[in-house]
This record gives sequence, structure tokens and C-alpha cells, in this order.
Amino acid sequence: MKIKLGVVMDPIQSINIKKDTTFSILLEAQYRNYSIYYMELKDLYIYLNKAYADAKIIELTKNKKKWYKIYKKETILLYDLHIILMRKDPPVNMEFIYSTYILEKAEKSGVIIVNKPSSLRNFNEKIFSTKFPQFTPNTLITRKKKKIKKFIKKNKEIIVKPLNGMGGNSIFRIKRRDKNFSVIIETITKNELKYCVAQKYIKEILKGDKRIIIINGIPIKWCISRIPKLYENRGNLAAGGKAKPEIVSTQNMSIAKIVGNFLAKNGIILAGIDIIGKYLIEINITSPTCIREIENFYKISISSILLNVLEKKILKKI
Repeated sequence: MKIKLGVVMDPIQSINIKKDTTFSILLEAQYRNYSIYYMELKDLYIYLNKAYADAKIIELTKNKKKWYKIYKKETILLYDLHIILMRKDPPVNMEFIYSTYILEKAEKSGVIIVNKPSSLRNFNEKIFSTKFPQFTPNTLITRKKKKIKKFIKKNKEIIVKPLNGMGGNSIFRIKRRDKNFSVIIETITKNELKYCVAQKYIKEILKGDKRIIIINGIPIKWCISRIPKLYENRGNLAAGGKAKPEIVSTQNMSIAKIVGNFLAKNGIILAGIDIIGKYLIEINITSPTCIREIENFYKISISSILLNVLEKKILKKI
């Protein structure tokens, strides 16, 4: 049986193939002779209560100048696919939410969606970690400046960030008597119109923010520690952080296993959790990254592990 894999993502011409996780997964799928159907959000639609997409059948290559070729354009019923990877980057706005309802129709017809559409709606990546308070630093989610002011008075030094960001965008470190406090909070909350998350600053960030990949509830034992540049608070690779390969520590593995068990129960097959020191910071489920970085350092194919899991799920449905 030839497996048909659909992928919903940002424009493929804009990706960086050197580090793009989606590209790594698709290369492995191509190696396995899958048919690959590329889609963007705008291509999904419902007609007469059925989910469709204006898809493009593509072939990939590691050529840095031209890494994909479109072989055929085809309107397809989503339930004709075996797997759909939902790899659209944040923000998780209303257009993203609408697309999950379309994907859910395919899921109800038996298509495996990575990750489960309802879980993508239900679990905000910045709020998700609060389901595990035993592992998280002091955290406040609010729109109100006064509450953040009280929070920083108690914790002395904090990190604030928007609920819908990625890649280290708009992350601020604020000290108790920072003269920029008001303008930062006004900017982050859009003058108390938008929620933000505030967390106690964890000095272990200087040793790196660890990204641990979890597949079908099971953590990968190798991770990437993202170390901030000098005079920088953010370890995110997109913000210039340096990737350092590591074996996941016993303490962090115990956190990852507990989180992984919850993820598996909620249909979240592919996730990346972020840990600083002993603290769980975020649970990334929309389009988690760093698979390619780990694969570049170690003789392991996380993409292969993922597809092995998905193939077993397909066989159970036959």
C-alpha cells in the first residue's frame, strides 16, 4: 500500500531546509515512497459537508536553491489521505482554528492528524505547562498591569511574553525597578487588551533552554540545549541561540515522561517541551522544531521514529 501523506504548512518556498523540521519529516516520507500532498491553510475547504483541499503533489530534494518540485495540482477529499501533518506555524489565530474544524472532518473519517485538531484548539502552548504546576516556575497569566507589578515585586525579576508568539519574539526580561516596565507591559498587553504570561526569571537559562522531543508519549533521549548569545536573554535558535547537543538528564526525563503520558492520551503525537534548569516552561504542539538539529548531531532519525509510529497506527485501521 502506498501511503498518502498530506502536510499543511507555511509557504514551502519560504522555509530554511537546513533547519526545518517539516522538511526533515517529508524527506523521510519521500524515502519511504509516500505520495506527498502539500497544502496551505487557504487550500482547505468544506463543500456539501465534506472536507477538501486544493493540493499539490510535490517531490523534494536537498538542493539549497530549489528544494521542491510540483508535479501535479489536484483537488482532493481529505479523507482519501492516510496522514495529515498540521505544521502551520503560530500564531494560532481564528484562521488557524477554523482550519482545525476542517481537519477534524477528515479525522472523523479515519485520517490520522498530527496533532489532533481538538487538542490544537484546547491547549495553548504558553498556558499548557500550567497543567503541571509541580514542574513550572511562578507563573501569572493576565492582561492587567497592576497584577504584573505585584508579581514582579514578589519575584524581583521576571520574563514576560505574549501568549501567541514563537521563536523568541517579544520576550522581555524585567527587573523590579526597571524604568521600562510600564511601556513593556503596555506593549505586550496592547494596553490591557491582550493576555500575556509572566514567569519568574530562571538564571539557569544561561546554561541553556532544553528542547526535548516527545513522540507518541515517549521522550527522545537526545535533546538540544539552546544557549543564549552574550547579552541576550533568549535561547531560541531563531533569536541567535547556539545549539548544543545533550543527553536528557534523569530529572528532565522524569518530567518529559509525565508530560508525554498526558500528551499521548490527548492525541498529541509530536511535541517539543522546553525546560530551563528543573522547570517546565512551554509545551509546543503546533509545529515543534529542533528535530533536524538533533539529527545533525546524532546518528538518529527522529523523523523515522515518527513515521514508524504513524505506520503502525495506519495498520491498526486496516
